[in-house]
Amino acid sequence: MGRLFGTDGVRGVANDTLTPELAISLGKAGAYVLSKTEGERPPVVLIGKDTRVSCDMLEDGLSAGILSMGGTAIKIGVLPTPAVAWLVKEMEADCGVVISASHNSFEYNGIKFFNRDGFKLDDAIEELIEKIVLDNIDISSHITGALVGKASERTKDALERYVEYLKSSITYDLKGMKIVIDCANGASCEAAEALYSGLGADLVLIGNEPDGININDGVGSTHPENMCETVVREGAALGLAFDGDADRLIACDEKGNIIDGDMAMFLCALHLKKQGKLINNLVIATKMSNLGLSIALEREGIDIKYSNVGDRYVLELMQRTGAILGGEQSGHIIFLDRNTTGDGLYASLRLIEAIFETGKNASEAASGIEILPQVLESATIKPENKNDYLINPEIVDATEKIERKMEGKGRVFIRPSGTEPLVRVMIEGKNKDEIEKDAKNLAALIEEKLG
Repeated sequence: MGRLFGTDGVRGVANDTLTPELAISLGKAGAYVLSKTEGERPPVVLIGKDTRVSCDMLEDGLSAGILSMGGTAIKIGVLPTPAVAWLVKEMEADCGVVISASHNSFEYNGIKFFNRDGFKLDDAIEELIEKIVLDNIDISSHITGALVGKASERTKDALERYVEYLKSSITYDLKGMKIVIDCANGASCEAAEALYSGLGADLVLIGNEPDGININDGVGSTHPENMCETVVREGAALGLAFDGDADRLIACDEKGNIIDGDMAMFLCALHLKKQGKLINNLVIATKMSNLGLSIALEREGIDIKYSNVGDRYVLELMQRTGAILGGEQSGHIIFLDRNTTGDGLYASLRLIEAIFETGKNASEAASGIEILPQVLESATIKPENKNDYLINPEIVDATEKIERKMEGKGRVFIRPSGTEPLVRVMIEGKNKDEIEKDAKNLAALIEEKLG
């Protein structure tokens, strides 16, 4: 990827590497590039955000940049990332921008763009925006007077339309069903409550009191233990946890056992196949997906293909192969028949439907897939050393020793993060204690050599 845009937009520490000045520049460059693709017409841009304290600052910067180029900025408030992607097309805008750093802690923020069809921008367009910003290319159109753009707000309207869209995708209600929902103190707080209360569920809400700094702080899909404990304590049928921008879903059954992205994809794939709707009999996963997913799908006669890690790569392979279901173990799940990106709320509805159709409770339904022990460790490294784990002789030797020891009954997978200065070490095998030790040692070695 480029110098500004990573695998999921522009990320950085708000007011440090991701400044309001950069937001203005991105707004100007984005509006300029989009106006060229729209036949010189100033673009209409939707701006959504999560609950971080820095979102207002960056929103105003983006808006100023867009308006200075004659564009229209429509602020649609705190909404999940997939809501913005869907609303771009629904509201006939030219572009959507989301201000969020997803699962990262509050001091980080990010800016990502969606095109008029709700897909993330093509690499070529991102590269052009990036070139204009970094090379300080003069794109001033000397827009003055009545030509300057305008901004408006449509927060309530946008939220209501998104929730109604979600409701329209299902044919069941949830009356009498107790569900624990963890909103990560993020973008799903209002939408999740409106959706599930509207379906008649008996809700227990946690992580739904955002204060600008508590997003993802011990809650949400990256910290599901609180959800699991609450489900057991409350006697709930299911738990649902979203991340900060609600494009991920991690669930748990009535016993407090995790249902991760791999398990959810298995259940949904099985349901789609029984309905005759699993196009090309295919599921797209990533190289980080558990071997148990492959084993379970193959047992059911369902094919699986693997993309590189990252939901944009999952989507690319889905589009090439015609698959309508794909995702990541982390909870990004894409239903391409309805969505253009991962949507945690929509995925949760499809997961509940898949469980309902089995006639079993969640734990019984999920027993059809056995997840092998998998350990993930992170090593903090210098950004310029992200790929050196491939050539450092000590790291290569240590990796090969671990793989030989597992004798084909496990694997080691190392990858650089697309959004942070980290290298992630994943080891999968039969003996959890042993792979935990190996993963920690290998991550420590990588950090020592590349940090």
